Amino acid sequence: MNLSPRGRRQAKILAEYLQAKTIDAIYASPMKRVQQTLGPTLKTGRHEQTIYHDLREIDFGDWTGLDWITVRDKFKFPVHEWLEQIEKPGAPNGESGKSFRARLKPCLREIIHKHPGQNVAVFCHGGVIRALLAILLELPLPKTNAFEVEYASITQVALHAHMAEIELLNFTPWRDLVG
Repeated sequence: MNLSPRGRRQAKILAEYLQAKTIDAIYASPMKRVQQTLGPTLKTGRHEQTIYHDLREIDFGDWTGLDWITVRDKFKFPVHEWLEQIEKPGAPNGESGKSFRARLKPCLREIIHKHPGQNVAVFCHGGVIRALLAILLELPLPKTNAFEVEYASITQVALHAHMAEIELLNFTPWRDLVG
């Protein structure tokens, strides 16, 4: 799917916000909506992206393309427990939480290794953000259900020798800075 007109507006405001920020590197999912969200940021000419195929969203298998009501009715589970479903068995014919985490850990390690002390932007998907936070904070994936992750939002994490510190969570320049 393409970004909606609202999504394109959010991406433009996000790019305007990021212009004033120091970004030493950008990593991104190759998936279409991420690339469309990243487009306005790249148009400034200040940055190039490195695409990591493994930053793509979790494979939702038989849930792909379905709304949550249909998933609930067809697969008979409370949809507010979707992360528990992902963590244990995974979506039918989809990726499990264990394999999702295993796919993302090497990406995260490589990004951290290549950019010590630098500011790195990762353009990806809500599920990926949740999984990366779960890895950094050493949490089970379902615990990240407590975090709201909006489209075109910024989550900022500072890495210290002894811990990862969330500095921003779900900051949305298109909502929080624009009246």
